[in-house]
Amino acid sequence: MRAIILAGGTGSRLLPLTRLMNKHLLPVGKLPMICYSLIKLKEAGITDILLVTGREAAGSFTDFLGSGLDYGVSLTYRVQEQAGGIAQALELARPFVDNEDKFLVLLGDNLFEEPLKPHLEAFVQQSEGAMVLLKQVPDPERYGVPVFDKKGRIKRIEEKPEKPQTNYCVTGIYFFDASVFTLIRQQSPSQRGELEITDVNNAYASKGKLQHTLMNGWWADAGTFESLHEAAVKLMGKIP
Repeated sequence: MRAIILAGGTGSRLLPLTRLMNKHLLPVGKLPMICYSLIKLKEAGITDILLVTGREAAGSFTDFLGSGLDYGVSLTYRVQEQAGGIAQALELARPFVDNEDKFLVLLGDNLFEEPLKPHLEAFVQQSEGAMVLLKQVPDPERYGVPVFDKKGRIKRIEEKPEKPQTNYCVTGIYFFDASVFTLIRQQSPSQRGELEITDVNNAYASKGKLQHTLMNGWWADAGTFESLHEAAVKLMGKIP
């Protein structure tokens, strides 16, 4: 299976640090943030990886990571010329995964404790569709929040709801089959002018093809100063 790491965006919540460098290159413990994504994917047995980032940061990533040899992976790069949303960035990966039935998408600011392999194996057993990883959090209103039907399946995801119906959030770890590219092309930009990954996941959910598993260990999206500090404390000493 192949994987896509999305490492674009402006990182506006981490200004002024992100005037200096792309958010995913900021130090977290002993390593730049992006390295943890590579390590987690390699541990899960995924070594063929596409990294999507913006033009202004592409040179920094290639200078630091090169071919991925130092991390035991093979890296390919694509440039997202304009910030058009996660789903638009994912569309850039279509040639990379065109011959793959299933693949993994990881937002590069997701840092977490538990291994990906059990979730990967669960998705491999899934006949079709998509799978998202959920995490119980104290502040679900900051995220996409799943709404479940009577059978415990996700019937829709509500993005940053004022009154969340559950205390679970959708993490930035997604598993898709190849039909995701058809669904992306069927979406319209949101009010902020972006193709939203929540809309894509909801398209799967409306067809009854969105499964989920639960993350039990520590997880953070290191997009704020508080979560960046928390991640640094958690991960310090974890990597030699």
